[in-house]
Amino acid sequence: MVLVYTEINKGKVKKSSLEAVNYASKIAELTGSTVTAIAINADAGQLEDIGKAGAKKILSVKNDALASLDSMLLSATIEQAVKAESAKIIIFSFDIIGKAVAPRLSARLKAGLVAGAVDYPTVNGTNLEVKKNVFSGKATAVYSINSDVKIISLLPNSFPVKLGDNSATVIDFAIDLTGVISKIVIKEKKSNDVGGMIPLPEAELVVSAGRGMKGPENWGMIEELAKELKATTACSRPVADMHWRPHHEHVGQTGVAIRPNLYIAIGISGAIQHLAGVNGSKTIVVINSDKEAPFFKSADYGVVGDAFTIVPKLIEAVKKFKANHN
Repeated sequence: MVLVYTEINKGKVKKSSLEAVNYASKIAELTGSTVTAIAINADAGQLEDIGKAGAKKILSVKNDALASLDSMLLSATIEQAVKAESAKIIIFSFDIIGKAVAPRLSARLKAGLVAGAVDYPTVNGTNLEVKKNVFSGKATAVYSINSDVKIISLLPNSFPVKLGDNSATVIDFAIDLTGVISKIVIKEKKSNDVGGMIPLPEAELVVSAGRGMKGPENWGMIEELAKELKATTACSRPVADMHWRPHHEHVGQTGVAIRPNLYIAIGISGAIQHLAGVNGSKTIVVINSDKEAPFFKSADYGVVGDAFTIVPKLIEAVKKFKANHN
């Protein structure tokens, strides 16, 4: 059986979780198995899409201690689900939760783990062969998982979400967290989007900017462009380090890795560390006054010029296009 961790955000199943259920469904098809999902503190009406994505059963866990999504508590919860269902394959999204919980679960279950898968696996006997990016995205490696229990986490936006007419049986699943040690730190939640837009790892449109903006006071036009495109904002590491923008907007090798359909980079030189986090983007547009900027070598489209002249014109063009197509 294939078990997949799903997460509810703002009353809906996260897109990355639906990707994970689709992926689990594909593995179940290859191995002649079925998919069971686990959902934490979700209402029954919020779980419909999990069934449509391919899950046959949903373990619904209700426990106030899990409201913080603490990684220790989640690891213990999912371990109990794995043992109760005799799951041999566990699927996560390679997001904040997946990065924190999957390795802990791997240690608990002595399970092989591939983090950041970018393609569906190949079944080779009892092994699963899984592809992931290596060397800052410059190459692809194939990992063979030969342990009894196998764990895979998926790089978000690597797989299309497909929903059918299926439905899943929802079962209340009781857990025992007695003796699980956890430390919960409550922090103010910050939004990493404009006007309630999609979080960075799941965003299909991203507008990002760097030191070429010259200061945080000039970020208004970046936010306006993002708003008009219904995109999410991002930034380079130097911008986050100088506190022009919050660190959760930092994309790159040491920040958030993203794979949007469109990535617009404004005033970003394109150092290798930045490219490592965005080179999975389907289309990259670079706007930079330096025609020798390294980013142009990776761009699908490039504009050489002053961002303070180009971006306002781009905003007006988007507004005009929207007005003519409403």
